[in-house]
Amino acid sequence: MADPAYRRQAIQRESALVYNLNLFRTNYRTVVQQMPKINAGRLLLELRRFAQFGAYRTGVHRPTYSKEDVDSRRWLAELYEAVGLKAHIDGVGNVFGIPRSERRSLLIGSHAESENHAGWLDGALGVMYGLEIARAFAEMPDCADLPIAPVAWADEEGHYVSLLGSRSFIGDIDEAEIGRAVNVHHGLPLREALRAAGLAGVPRSLVEPERYVGYLEAHIEQGDALEASGNRIGVVTSIVGLWQYSIVFRGIQNHAGTTRMAIRKDAGVAAVTLATAIAERFPKVAGPRSVWTTGRISLEPGAPSIIPGKAEMLFQFRDSEMPVLEHLDAALRELVEETAIRTGCRAEIERTEAGKPWHMDPAFQVAIENAAARHAPGAYVRMPSGASHDAQVVARKLRAAMLFVPSIGGISHHWTENTDDADLVLGCQVLADAAETILRGESR
Repeated sequence: MADPAYRRQAIQRESALVYNLNLFRTNYRTVVQQMPKINAGRLLLELRRFAQFGAYRTGVHRPTYSKEDVDSRRWLAELYEAVGLKAHIDGVGNVFGIPRSERRSLLIGSHAESENHAGWLDGALGVMYGLEIARAFAEMPDCADLPIAPVAWADEEGHYVSLLGSRSFIGDIDEAEIGRAVNVHHGLPLREALRAAGLAGVPRSLVEPERYVGYLEAHIEQGDALEASGNRIGVVTSIVGLWQYSIVFRGIQNHAGTTRMAIRKDAGVAAVTLATAIAERFPKVAGPRSVWTTGRISLEPGAPSIIPGKAEMLFQFRDSEMPVLEHLDAALRELVEETAIRTGCRAEIERTEAGKPWHMDPAFQVAIENAAARHAPGAYVRMPSGASHDAQVVARKLRAAMLFVPSIGGISHHWTENTDDADLVLGCQVLADAAETILRGESR
């Protein structure tokens, strides 16, 4: 019997030989084959057509399951059919373009809805990249046999449930959670919204991993790191985990004019004291890219002459490394306890969201990086994503990666959001090249 160490070395030598042979084949193909070429004018035209659904100033107002959102999804389904794909809108509104091929396909997409009165590219960019790349591949003889499956996810923005569409796709949400969900802005139950959208009784699509090579998503950066550094393409390395909390302080409600300061138990003071303590302590335990926000402090009863008897804080932090998230969690809980003792108020803390950070597939990152090197030499960078995206959900079941293009002024979630046309086109071409590389590698 051969020595185990010798066998391992032999396997490693064979793997290296296969890798070098595949690398030679890939390089040879780049010489004898045309790389996919997107249609820049068509891409920009369709992006602007998409922005007409719920147009608002220079942005869009297209909340999940609004008439504008539902109309846009039906329009996307028609476009998918026109490319030769089989279009399907599932029970939560995800729109799939299904290739008529027996080969494993590559999912490319993002979300179709918008935040309220927000930008025209957030989500829409990745959706239209998927459509354009599917079209470009269908038009090129060298790429026509490489199946692209464009997708538009539902409610990534969380009007009802954050990342609803992609979570539904991987089987991470059950009917009970759907039954409990309501619109965070006006309270409409999710089931009623689905019924009004014509989706009642429509089955939810579940991922079949054996059908897909993986998933690619493109997005505007939603920050200014690319613009500030002069880079035009961001190769996403990881997506942060977001941990969110509801923190409640309960004091004693009393008259603001007659209650001595020495005996007060002011819940409002407790909330502000905690916010200040966080600002002082968190920089000492945070990672280099950690961020945190107190998004809301609400007081009850909220009258000028009444000492607040209750204060609620909504607080969140984000990082791409689990140990950092755990350190921040421990620090927060310690500060809440210290604040309760200091102010004489009772404290309650509940973690309402605990999204795991997720690292993107290394080989897919290389494919995007190599494509960026061809089309934007010296103007691309590897970077984490500070915002959540459907890619971190899909990555639990499929290999996944993301690409960023710059946001002018770092603006997003506002109707002034924008990206230069040249960067919109460049991002799509880079993603198309990466998709071709990934699918060719799958066929070897």
